[in-house]
Amino acid sequence: MPVCTDETVLNLWFAICATQEMQPGIVQDTVLLEEDLSFALDADGSPRVWRRKGELRAGAELDIAKVDELLPAQCAYGYVWTCLGTPSADIFPIEEYDEPDRRNLNAASIGVNVSGPRAIENFLDMGHFPYVHTDILGQEPHTEVKEYEVEISEERDEILATECRFFQPMASTASSGGADVEYVYRVPHPYCSVLYKSSGQDPSRMDVIALFIQPINEERIRAHMLLSIIDDDSEERVMRRFQQTIFGQDKPILENQYPKKLPLDPRAETPIRADKSAIAYRRWLRAKGVTYGVIPSAG
Repeated sequence: MPVCTDETVLNLWFAICATQEMQPGIVQDTVLLEEDLSFALDADGSPRVWRRKGELRAGAELDIAKVDELLPAQCAYGYVWTCLGTPSADIFPIEEYDEPDRRNLNAASIGVNVSGPRAIENFLDMGHFPYVHTDILGQEPHTEVKEYEVEISEERDEILATECRFFQPMASTASSGGADVEYVYRVPHPYCSVLYKSSGQDPSRMDVIALFIQPINEERIRAHMLLSIIDDDSEERVMRRFQQTIFGQDKPILENQYPKKLPLDPRAETPIRADKSAIAYRRWLRAKGVTYGVIPSAG
């Protein structure tokens, strides 16, 4: 019996590893929703994922004959994705990823002692920029979160926040000075969020930063961060270091959240106007009936 009994969550696709960090034919281990998994890329580069047991585990050579049952698996956006149940939908689209002039890379996969929904809510929060990411994504006295629009789309089954603007001293590795940066936030999956922000290279287009959460359990995650950037100049290690610095500043904040699971009762935590995205996210999770990694509303 699976430890997680939330059918909505069990039927979701989850990223579990960046493919660039895998050696074809060599088994790796991980944990997803409290289940021990093993996985590998076969000779054709196709992902294979199964519930771990026996000797076929990390470091071993892949031998499919020793696997009783394979889980659903596919590669998307540079990661292996799997599902512990029956996939309820395809993996959400990120059309920009396929544009030929973009740099696509895994910025980091970082363990954090917090629930997945708490991490997604933090990713949506612009209000902490001046205080947590001082002199990078924000600075005083530019602390106001300007009015923006939030939509919960039933047709696309996602949350979309638009017209988000915030002054940033250094928005990316390509930045030469402070500027008002435009943001668009998407939440197309209860444990994933996609951020679009003004490109320092091309004002007519947007860079993409996506956060794919792998819940180890209800209060511990691995956060996989995809970059899809319009940037011909910066070295990949510089791009990675920039995003890792940002996430490193968020990590202690996330790990000191109390409670670690996200309360869905609208009376549990006092919202302010700047929290419109977070309010919509909690409402969306309630409507979906998500119970894993959250504190459900009373009644």
